[in-house]
Amino acid sequence: MSETPKEVLEKILSALGFTATVEEKQTENGLLLDVQSEDAGRLIGRQGQTLSELQYLVNRILYKQSSGTPKIVIDVAGYRAQAREALIKKAKEAAEKVHKWGDVVELEPMNAFDRRIVHNALKDDPTIETYSVEVDGTSKKAILLRPRRK
Repeated sequence: MSETPKEVLEKILSALGFTATVEEKQTENGLLLDVQSEDAGRLIGRQGQTLSELQYLVNRILYKQSSGTPKIVIDVAGYRAQAREALIKKAKEAAEKVHKWGDVVELEPMNAFDRRIVHNALKDDPTIETYSVEVDGTSKKAILLRPRRK
């Protein structure tokens, strides 16, 4: 029998020696597993790297159980929510620079998850165009914002 996303995550955390509680929350984008732990910093890792890898691992396990399983998002101590708000703020500030100066603005290289947040934050702005570009020497891509061509 297939395990629930919560059970899979709890099993992994336990095997890694973490004491944590996991709460499932439905969001407009799917299922969020919210983790609370005394060791939140170690679970998040540097720039959220450990958290991203944990999320990837859980999603791969769930996909192996059933290829129709929707992707889940894992958050630890509100880290993703805070990082998401900071990214949206940065995207809107960059859009303001494009509006003000009419120049192309480049955001720093970021992973696909973060780029998606930026693109979605600006998709309804009729005056801004966003696109991702390769960055030499890294697997990450940068986002360029420019005035929308008419």
